[in-house]
Amino acid sequence: MKDKEIFEQLKAKPKGELDKEFAEYRDRLWSLKTDLVAGKVKNVKEIKKVKKAIARILTILRQAK
Repeated sequence: MKDKEIFEQLKAKPKGELDKEFAEYRDRLWSLKTDLVAGKVKNVKEIKKVKKAIARILTILRQAK
């Protein structure tokens, strides 16, 4: 149920805000991956959460087209 609520909240946001969030998540994913290689990441599950958020945003953006 929680995932569905998040998806609905994202669908309500305007395209410009989704683009901004997508860029932020993409940067966060890059920093998590580099920190993982360096051995700094303690919570590896966060990478999975960020990837899911990116996928949700891309899904909404593609549906809007």
